[in-house]
Amino acid sequence: MLRSIHVALLCGLLTACGYGDSFSPERPVSQEQPAAPAAVVLKPVPFESLPGWGQDSVAAAVPAFLRSCRVFLRQPEVRSVGRGYLAAGTVADWHGPCRAAERLPRDDDHAARRFFESWFEAALVQKAGGDADGLFTGYYEVELAGSLVRQGPYRTPILGRPGDLVTVDLGQFRSEWRNETLVGRIEEGRLRPYPDRARLETTLPEVLPNPTWPVVAWVRDPVDVFLLHIQGAGLVHLGEGASLRIGYTADNGHKFVGIARRMIKRGLISREQAGMVAVRDWLRAHPVEARALMAENPRFVFFRTVTADGPVGAQGVPLTAGRSLAIDPKYLPLGAPLWLDTRESDGAVLRRLVIAQDTGNAITGPVRGDFFWGHGDAAFAKAGGMKSRGRYYVLLPRSRSSPTA
Repeated sequence: MLRSIHVALLCGLLTACGYGDSFSPERPVSQEQPAAPAAVVLKPVPFESLPGWGQDSVAAAVPAFLRSCRVFLRQPEVRSVGRGYLAAGTVADWHGPCRAAERLPRDDDHAARRFFESWFEAALVQKAGGDADGLFTGYYEVELAGSLVRQGPYRTPILGRPGDLVTVDLGQFRSEWRNETLVGRIEEGRLRPYPDRARLETTLPEVLPNPTWPVVAWVRDPVDVFLLHIQGAGLVHLGEGASLRIGYTADNGHKFVGIARRMIKRGLISREQAGMVAVRDWLRAHPVEARALMAENPRFVFFRTVTADGPVGAQGVPLTAGRSLAIDPKYLPLGAPLWLDTRESDGAVLRRLVIAQDTGNAITGPVRGDFFWGHGDAAFAKAGGMKSRGRYYVLLPRSRSSPTA
């Protein structure tokens, strides 16, 4: 996944900002589903009621949808799509739309719009009780200057998964611990917590190179590495046009602690300044204080190289800038198209078709999304300030086996 710790950029710095009634041919989305405790509620709406539906370049979302389709088409047809409060039928229900999407002409918005209207039904996603508004943030792929060897200014390591790191699935021991994990290492025959960020950053410069802690790359700026740990994916530029894409592979098991709120409380930045750009600039301008401040976040992330043409999300497919959204899989199925209605950090309307392809620790609840902006300075600026109210509509396959004529 792009980020097992997938936190929205701004929200992640401020805090530690991740299916009962089934959708099936017997229960189509055109029947409003009853509310259940903490469940998602669907309110069917016609496509022409989706705000801005006619203005989006819908065809731009088709390549992202096809990436999700490749996952569906590899799975058993009887497998359920969705695993929490909202299910979306079986994989077989997605085969028709996916095969039809493969035949769509490129860059034809009319054909793409007609395709989604024919094969899917739209429904406003609401919390139990009917509230449809939620929080939408943004994230991006960090860009760093680096080297494959420690040399010159490249002295800060990006670590791979340590050889002594142990992850324990507690659900294998007791059913009530399902989905709970412990991370640590074996010391004198006992599982102990893995070292926190402060201890690792103090120890590592003295012991590297060390086969226990493989280094994926060496980079110039420790602040960029800190941001990389928050985002979980990066593009390391090695010079002469070469680059190395990296993504999350593990972490040390410690709880994430945001620093922006602490900076505000200590008067280092104002609440009005507390965007990602201001936080980054302060850290760079105060390297000694920044080292101690960043160490207050005990969580440390380890990385692997990625050969895909983009950062890989929780569904196992490369994310598409401007068309991929991180959601809470307890409430929405990965791979589902969503009509997003929110605003950018500058207040501009953001209404477009996106695909649920990622998750994150901060992304929790029926109406909560993290919008992937891509990489580069523009993506950094867009993601860093985005914290908007909005809503989305899920598109689920129609209950019949063929689309409406």
